[in-house]
Amino acid sequence: MHQQVQLDPGVVLHIGGEASVQFDGERALTFRLIRVDQRSTYDGWLWLEGYVLGPTGVALQRRRIFVKKDGLVKKR
Repeated sequence: MHQQVQLDPGVVLHIGGEASVQFDGERALTFRLIRVDQRSTYDGWLWLEGYVLGPTGVALQRRRIFVKKDGLVKKR
């Protein structure tokens, strides 16, 4: 497993298959976090709100995604 990621607003994450099968392979995202939704959900899963970033770091789309916390990877 990955090291626990601090989910502060503005953190940039790699969202891949370890976070959810819907983001596996070429469907992986670079995602800049706005906030973590506090609603109750399955243990270890989160709703995140933020922006999908393009290759140059420009925000392309605002999205809310459902992911496993242990599968999140902080981009460097």
